[in-house]
Amino acid sequence: MGRIVTACLMVIALALPASAEPLAKQLFGAVRNGSPHQPAAFGGYSRGCVAGAMQFAETGPTWQAMRLSRNRNWGHPETLNFLAGLSAYAAQQPGWSGLYIGDISQPRGGPMRTGHASHQIGLDADIWLLPATRLDLTPQQRENISSISLSSPNGAFVNENWSAAHHLILRAAAMDKRVARIFIFPGAKVRLCQEATGNRDWLRKIRPWWGHQTHFHVRLNCPKGAAGCVDQDPPPPGDGCAEAQQWVNNILNPPPPDPNAPKPQPKREYTLADLPAQCVSVLQQN
Repeated sequence: MGRIVTACLMVIALALPASAEPLAKQLFGAVRNGSPHQPAAFGGYSRGCVAGAMQFAETGPTWQAMRLSRNRNWGHPETLNFLAGLSAYAAQQPGWSGLYIGDISQPRGGPMRTGHASHQIGLDADIWLLPATRLDLTPQQRENISSISLSSPNGAFVNENWSAAHHLILRAAAMDKRVARIFIFPGAKVRLCQEATGNRDWLRKIRPWWGHQTHFHVRLNCPKGAAGCVDQDPPPPGDGCAEAQQWVNNILNPPPPDPNAPKPQPKREYTLADLPAQCVSVLQQN
């Protein structure tokens, strides 16, 4: 395996101009297996790597991993344990046999060639909003099937696909102490706020964000005692419902553009030198 990884890195390096450093997304995207280390997350969710990642089983008692060709069903053991537990809870809901699990991380984390900016330290996971009614999908079926959207076209409201089970599964995820944040489209957060009764503390972790109409994104806290893992700042105090409503208000009545707003800057691509020092060993050791 070590020779294969070295050969991949050499091919990438030869394809670049002599003065250019290989991009981290090309290096990490070329590796097919986890590193031979004790599990550890290094850096932050959008700038790091994961040592000793484990591959989430393609099919479990109450889940199936989707889009297997991406090879992104790797994560920190804490993440895999969380997903197994949440899927068992989902399987208790009427019409659900469990969960369909989307991207977690690459085998050694790090930046991805396409898609996510985060999911780099094995502590993020995407969970489809499509009820998992079947757990016998073939790998090819898992490439072709798509999730469903719970959103109205503009994201301000939920649609007819919203169910009590979605509410309960999101609440169960947010009530897990290991969870730092959950991202979903604004209309879903507002609906949760409208429906929630009793203890509302869990709502604080549900955060409105663009592009989460067909899945919700769970982010775990750094495991206790994980030196080198950088937690995101906690959400603001309160249940966040007023903030979510403001997102919806802005969707329905967009504010005028600010002529003084700075122009968006192109995102700089990371090289290996931009990541935590431990990521060199994570990437290269076999």
